[in-house]
Order: sequence, then structure tokens, then C-alpha cells
Amino acid sequence: MTNTTFTPPAACCAPRSRRPLFHLISLAFCVQNSRRALARLDRATLADLGLSPEDAAREAARPLWDVPASWRR
Repeated sequence: MTNTTFTPPAACCAPRSRRPLFHLISLAFCVQNSRRALARLDRATLADLGLSPEDAAREAARPLWDVPASWRR
């Protein structure tokens, strides 16, 4: 098992500010960090999450701007 710290996007993303550009940049960094962390998880941890290595690789390969609509609110 690897020792990886994973922070869910809701916890690491800055709250929406009056500066939408700053919010979008913060969101992009958050998404990038979350997807990198997901890509580093081992098979056992992915299995605990109900994901296959292929699912994790597909999610990690998504572009930064490809996020759920609820994250952009």
C-alpha cells in the first residue's frame, strides 16, 4: 500500500471569490492535483474505492477543463 494523501476536490478548492479568474485558476490546480493523486494510487486502494486501474487512468488523462458542472458553481 502506498502512503498517499488524497484531498477531495470540495476540500481543496478555494471558495468562490469575487474574482472569477482566480477561482478558475484555483479549480484547475485542484483538479490537476486530485487527478495526479488518483493516478498514483495502487490497485488495492483503487479496488477499495470501486475503481479499476483503467478507470483511474482514464480519469487522470482528462483535461483540466473537463470537470463536473457542480464544481464550477
